[in-house]
Amino acid sequence: MATSPDHPTPSAASAGPSPLNQLLYGHIYSASVRAVAVHRIADRLAEGARTPDELADEANLHADSLRRVLRLLAMHGLFTQDEKGAYGLTDAGRLLRSDVPGSQHGAALFITDEMLRRASYGITDVLRTGETPFATAYGRPFFEHLAATPEARDLFDAGMASLSGRVVEAVAGSYPFPDHGTVVDVGGGRGGFLRAVLTREPGLDGVLFDRPDTVGDHVLDTDELRGRWSVTGGDFFSEVPAGGDLYLLKNILHDWDDEDCLRILGAVRRAAAPGRRLLVVDAVLPDNGDAHPAVELDMIMLMVLKGRERTAAEFERLLTRSGFRLSRVLPTPSLSSIIEAEAV
Repeated sequence: MATSPDHPTPSAASAGPSPLNQLLYGHIYSASVRAVAVHRIADRLAEGARTPDELADEANLHADSLRRVLRLLAMHGLFTQDEKGAYGLTDAGRLLRSDVPGSQHGAALFITDEMLRRASYGITDVLRTGETPFATAYGRPFFEHLAATPEARDLFDAGMASLSGRVVEAVAGSYPFPDHGTVVDVGGGRGGFLRAVLTREPGLDGVLFDRPDTVGDHVLDTDELRGRWSVTGGDFFSEVPAGGDLYLLKNILHDWDDEDCLRILGAVRRAAAPGRRLLVVDAVLPDNGDAHPAVELDMIMLMVLKGRERTAAEFERLLTRSGFRLSRVLPTPSLSSIIEAEAV
């Protein structure tokens, strides 16, 4: 691009990223993260720093293009670069490895997938129509699309497992679970959260409840939990297992609008005897509108589902209408908080 005295090329010192530029170029950053995740560059750096030429030779990639992508992501803290031009992993970049505890590799592939990109293009229209962009783009709601598209469902499940892997221990360690009784995890997926709870509290038993195709691939069958769990498939809009002492809804309500949340909570309330507790694990937005990282997650809800992130007051209204009394909101070392309620 040509320059002139009236339009000089800015110096490096004066050309720092502005908030607007960071937002405008955001799709380039996420596309670059996707590229290194797809080609498992972080896995290839597990043993130490390597040059783009070495990486490209091993992965059958174009070396100069790879160098430019790595340079961008190094500028944003995912990689290091030494004086010889070799790239290594930072602590943040290490999470892109597929083989480490807390790996975000599956999350990176899901969040940057075409499904969410296509949905994001509809944000302009949703301001006029209020219609969910994903359903407009794909002709059906998100969960119907997953049910009809096995590869999309596998991508989603891997992404959710990746995101949840960093949360379950933080949340499980932030609540004083009882010494004994039965915990019913409603919409508990493959059971990662329930497993963390039962492992911490050896006197508890657990029931994992979700769609039959989901719970069929559960992770509860371990020696440590032998004889302490059962699995049930069903529809949490209509009925959930009765007789629990404590019910869990982890990252469920934010997927749905208020009407559907009331259906889910109503099914839980019919199953829970008076005095039994419910833990809703979700992000809780500040009532005063202060900045919160879950606002970004709320945009994904706007793009993909009918759901939303909520404030404590909004959760309390849903719980009260469903026959629960909000007891307290406990923060955790993760994005999610624990909303404790009691059946009345």
